[in-house]
Amino acid sequence: MELILLEKIAGLGELGDKVSVKAGYGRNFLIPSGKATEATAANLKAFEARRAELEKQQAEKLADAQNRAKALDGQVLTVEAKSGDEGKLFGSVGPQNIVEAAQKQGFTLEKHEVLMPHGTIRELGEFPIDLKLFGDTQCQVIVKVVSE
Repeated sequence: MELILLEKIAGLGELGDKVSVKAGYGRNFLIPSGKATEATAANLKAFEARRAELEKQQAEKLADAQNRAKALDGQVLTVEAKSGDEGKLFGSVGPQNIVEAAQKQGFTLEKHEVLMPHGTIRELGEFPIDLKLFGDTQCQVIVKVVSE
């Protein structure tokens, strides 16, 4: 399936690129979420008419992400959780808990921006967590898990 990207997508392409993807990925994710449109002659013409507007929106998102990355980089986010005597948690600390901790400290963060490739946190301590805010803009925060 041939598509025109309406924003930069990691591992796929830049704004305006014509890419070939599997039909299910295009039909079920890219098109409904507004990240791409079918590569027809009419859509190509419509895209070229909107290109400046889309580039401006992407530049604004990138500038916002870079400002947020500067503010968040190196911050210590404290999460309270119930734990046993040996420091093991009753449950775990996941992306939603980290987002809530960031919001308590006045930072804006979305759940999908928190990268936890090794899974959730299940013990007390300090853990470096990477955040991918937009495109290639990344930063790292320290999540400090303390007992309630």
